[in-house]
Order: sequence, then structure tokens, then C-alpha cells
Amino acid sequence: MRIFISIASYCDELLLFTLQNCISKASNPENIFFGIVDQNDESQKTNIEKLNFSKQIRYVYINKIDTLGVSWARNIAFSLWDGEEFLLQIDSHMLFEQDWDKILLNQYSDLKDISQKPIISTYPYNFSFDEHNNPTFKKQSEKYVLVLRPHPESSLEEDNAVLRFRAEHKLTDNPVLGCHLAGGFIFTNSDFIQEIPYDPFLYFHGEEQSLAIRAYTRGWDIYHPNIIPLYHHYKEIGAEHLTHHWHETVESKRTLSASYLKNRATKRINRLFYGDGMVNSIYGLGNIRSLDEYIAFSGIDYKNKIIEKRNF
Repeated sequence: MRIFISIASYCDELLLFTLQNCISKASNPENIFFGIVDQNDESQKTNIEKLNFSKQIRYVYINKIDTLGVSWARNIAFSLWDGEEFLLQIDSHMLFEQDWDKILLNQYSDLKDISQKPIISTYPYNFSFDEHNNPTFKKQSEKYVLVLRPHPESSLEEDNAVLRFRAEHKLTDNPVLGCHLAGGFIFTNSDFIQEIPYDPFLYFHGEEQSLAIRAYTRGWDIYHPNIIPLYHHYKEIGAEHLTHHWHETVESKRTLSASYLKNRATKRINRLFYGDGMVNSIYGLGNIRSLDEYIAFSGIDYKNKIIEKRNF
């Protein structure tokens, strides 16, 4: 089975590392294909072409001044899909376990016994680099699942439906049915690309909420797995990073500012959850399940602006 890997990269020094590690750890590397949107100072096409699997890479370069954010870029990345049976969406700074593709395909096959349209997703564990620049990570336990829940310090506001989420450990031997997904790790059937395309008018925050509710109301089920066969290189909390899309060094050079894009996206999310649901748009709510059903399942009551604890 072929896997399409969607990557939106922004000035990321680990992009090539991610590609090479992904291929080297795959059990069937010939079945792996990439769709990359590289938002950067300069094109890396020459370096991409030097890779021995370059024919499996579809690469689009966009100057970092011209990009409109992660959702916009991921929308473009989805357009690079060419009929592969499965979708894996990741960030551009990832590390993989050996035979990661076989692990995910087996997980998906097991979930098909209980769901017609399963999605495997959660926030992956962290990896870092040691003093010799070798990747290192803590081995994860299969006795726990990272379940995504609203952050206790986040709340629904009258003029802002955007929430923060966090991963919490749950002691269980089985995948957990959840209400939220992680944009940096989504594995599912590639029908997702056509049924739940990225809303290009979103910016950064709210991206995952949009995907989760649109998937849920179209009959998809999100599962948090016991085994996460890849790792994410997280940024240090509080540290300044030049690779933030909204960094002041590039903000003034853009036609549409980060603050404008954020406000536009917030209005979009508010309309999705507080307004008409954009039901006549592919970027709106589906008609298989309702917003009320999602509220009852998740405990996130967008209508009354309250969040109730759920024991996922």
C-alpha cells in the first residue's frame, strides 16, 4: 500500500533530515511518496534532487514572505497527492521508528474492525539531539495512550472559539476514541484529502479544531494509538525562534500581516462553531453527525461556552 506524506515546512533546517530518516526507517520505502511545500528564503530543490528517492518527492517552493500560514500551505500540500491509498501528515522535524509504515498500516487495519473511517492521531513524544548531534528520545510505554483534551487554562470566549489542547496519559492497552487530532501526526485513508481538505483561510490556531469537527460530522472517528512510531522535535518553551511565521523580521514585509491573518482565522472558526457552521461549504460542518452530537461526545459545549470533563 502506498503512503502519501504531506509536509508543510517553514524555514526548517531539519526537513532533509526528516525525509531521509523517514525513508531509511520504512519497511517498504518504494511505497512512500512526499508532497512538500517548502516556505523558505531559498529553494532547496537542488538538494532534494540529490536524494536517491527524489522521484518520490513532489516539491513546491514558496518564498517565506509570500506564504499565508500553515493551513494555507497544507492545503497546497494536499494538492500534491496523486492517488496513494493512505495519508500521513507530519511536521518537517520528525524522527521515525524502524518499520513505522508497517506499524501504522497494521494499526489502521485493526481499527477498521470497529470503524468505517478511522483516523490515527495524537501529539507525538519529543526527540532531541545530544552533544554529538545524534537524535535521542525516551522509549515510550505501550501501556499508555496520549489522549488529547482541552487545556485546563483554556476556555471558550464569546468572541473566540479557539481552544488550546494538551496530551494527557491514560492507562490502557487499547486505542482511545477521541474528539481532537494533531496536525503534526495524522494517519488515515487518503479519502480524507478530498473529504476534509485544509481550510486555506485559517492561519495557525484553530486548525486542528476545524479538522476534528469537520471529520467528526462527516463520519470519521479519531483514535489515539498505544504506539506512536514517530517523534517530534519540539521547540523550547519561551525561547525566541526566527522560524516563527509571525517573527518581526519578516512580518513588516508581508502584504497580509500575521495579526490580520489571525483575526481572519478567528472569525472563520467562530462561524464554524458559533455561527451557521458553513454547512454549504466543503470547509464547513458535514451532515452525517451534528454539532450537538459532537458537543455531547466531547464535552466541549460551543453553544453554552462551557467545557465538561470527559473520561476518554
